[in-house]
Amino acid sequence: MSKTICRPAAGLAALLFLAAGPVIGADAPGKFLGANSCASTGCHGGGGQNQNQFLVWSLKDFHSYRPPATLATARSKQIADALSIKDATADTRCTTCHAPLHSVPENLRGDNFKVSEGVSCESCHGPAENWLRSHTRKDYSRADRTASGMRDLQNLYVRANTCVACHQNVAADILKAGHPELIFELDGQSVAEPKHWIEKTNWNGALAWLVGQAVALREMSWQLAGEESPTQNEINRWAALVWLVETAAPKHAGKSVAPTTASEAVARALQILSEIDKDARDGADELSKQELVYSTRAILSSLANTSGDFGESSISQNLHARRAERLVLALDRLVAALPEFKNSEPVQSSLDQLFKLAQSVPDFDPKQFADALKKFSAAVSPP
Repeated sequence: MSKTICRPAAGLAALLFLAAGPVIGADAPGKFLGANSCASTGCHGGGGQNQNQFLVWSLKDFHSYRPPATLATARSKQIADALSIKDATADTRCTTCHAPLHSVPENLRGDNFKVSEGVSCESCHGPAENWLRSHTRKDYSRADRTASGMRDLQNLYVRANTCVACHQNVAADILKAGHPELIFELDGQSVAEPKHWIEKTNWNGALAWLVGQAVALREMSWQLAGEESPTQNEINRWAALVWLVETAAPKHAGKSVAPTTASEAVARALQILSEIDKDARDGADELSKQELVYSTRAILSSLANTSGDFGESSISQNLHARRAERLVLALDRLVAALPEFKNSEPVQSSLDQLFKLAQSVPDFDPKQFADALKKFSAAVSPP
């Protein structure tokens, strides 16, 4: 968990999802045509700011080269050996996320399709055959494009669902073999990625953060519910996100703060799975900028004033640490969404201290973190 990677009270329904809803797909799936189908100089392979998306992705975006290359490293081989995987570059347990085009059926591969493209244009935007020629037409609406099979990534719920599976969930046996844990955070990870798209003008980082956390919680709940015997560490990671969302969105609070057994955790996971996804899909009317700022401040205040929670002796040190690692990322994104804190030395220095204290789960000191959190709370409190 690094600030440089993840960086840049209202109820959940009051802030969630500007335009949530199911993605409309074409009647028949189109073929995958390959990234080069987007790369002509007149389309996304040109030199202008609005036509250089292919160049940014292929030259700067780690999705284009790092995921498949990672499978050939010594560390990947160690993980593969522990799982009795002969070739990590060809096994679906690895390629699903690191080289997703491996899973495209032969009958859906176009003439210029290349398995080696990594997480390519069509991995996120959808197979291009049915929309490639039409998606630039000026008379085409967003609904027309999604109806032809192009994924609507302007919709934050759709965007989060496109990314979350590979940025949050890792199977328990793969984690045990040495794969690093993942934390999905839509806003910070969107900010960190080299921009090969033009963000909509009403982008709000706090809203993107909350959408991402809701979808991450749904995914973690789904995964936990499918485990026959989840470990205490898995339960704690999940319970920490439950605590965070319940604190930020009180409408879900008070049902089960910290399950102590696997059966309790699974029951709560199934309940949250239904609740959180319903909120995400139902959505809400677009909020005004003033309402978003007010809601962001309210959530920031709720989360900043949780120092007392880190004094609960009934909570294990590990769970306290898991709460802290989620909390500092949340505080960072909420602060980044409020212009008055951008150049505030007391806010930024106290936030830096919280990141340092939450960096190591085994060495985490709840009291020390609580004391630092009080200083942060004072720094963001209105005079």
